[in-house]
Amino acid sequence: PVAHGTDAAGSLRIPAARTGLFALKSTRGRVSVGPDADEVLGGLAVQGCVSRTVRDSAVLLDAVRGPEPGDPYFAAEPPRPYAEEVTRDPGRLRIGVLGQPWGGRRTTAPVADALARTVALLESLGHRVTEAEVELGVDWEEFVLANARQWTAHLTATVDGLAAAFDRPVDLSTLEPATLAGYRYGQRITGAEFVTALAVRNRVARSLARSFAAYDVLLTPTLPELPAPLGTPVRGAEALDGFGWLRGLFDHAPFSAAFNVAGTPAMSVPVTVDAATGLPVGAQFAAGFGREGLLFRLAGQLEQASPWAGRTPRVWAGNAAGSAPVGSAL
Repeated sequence: PVAHGTDAAGSLRIPAARTGLFALKSTRGRVSVGPDADEVLGGLAVQGCVSRTVRDSAVLLDAVRGPEPGDPYFAAEPPRPYAEEVTRDPGRLRIGVLGQPWGGRRTTAPVADALARTVALLESLGHRVTEAEVELGVDWEEFVLANARQWTAHLTATVDGLAAAFDRPVDLSTLEPATLAGYRYGQRITGAEFVTALAVRNRVARSLARSFAAYDVLLTPTLPELPAPLGTPVRGAEALDGFGWLRGLFDHAPFSAAFNVAGTPAMSVPVTVDAATGLPVGAQFAAGFGREGLLFRLAGQLEQASPWAGRTPRVWAGNAAGSAPVGSAL
């Protein structure tokens, strides 16, 4: 019913959007990463899952949430189990829409069309949906640089630890080219540069918090384009340095990482499919710190209004041999 994953810049929401599944990235500190760590990637990464139903993600988060002894911080306990939130009415929400990503990329026409259909569905459910201007708090280049410094500094420490534990070299015999490039970039990050990256994290968190004072929920596409062929994000990675590799990843998925930096919850919901190809299109919804309950209520409402359980692709590993696929083809 669920598949475990972590999300440091969208690594739960992005695969969910590409495969017609549901995924929620929880608030920073909602799920302990102890005892082996106090934070993962400087607080950017959280533990979670992808699932076919909103209920299953809610049940898993109920099972694993909460602090462990020694945690440096934790999110306040919710007033009721998340599994109960899925069937509760979210009320009439103020939803701000950000249709174009930070950083200058443009949302493609099929995704923009899917977003418009999602907005129409939300309005039919009684929500107040308006266009929003969401300030990131820093320019895109500064945002990507700060993330690259955090990511690669942690990557370098992790690789060094594994190399020492297993007596293995750090080279192309043990690492893929992009990972090795990130490792080498991380070796050059200074302590002062790392602290500066944490200051950027704070500025982004403060800026997005102001948006959640004006809106209950922010809506964006999960990705600015339709699902691409396998291997597309890493094509040509062997020719990039560590910063170039990470910049390419952030340009590929520019909507998701800001909510990791801010530490606020966000989810990808498979509300629609592309009319021409049948490919899934994820809608990302984000809420203020600690407000997973609100997102689960909205997700449960959307799941009832636009069910996705019956959507399966023509080639599907879960399909019985020789039988016809169930539902509309993706």
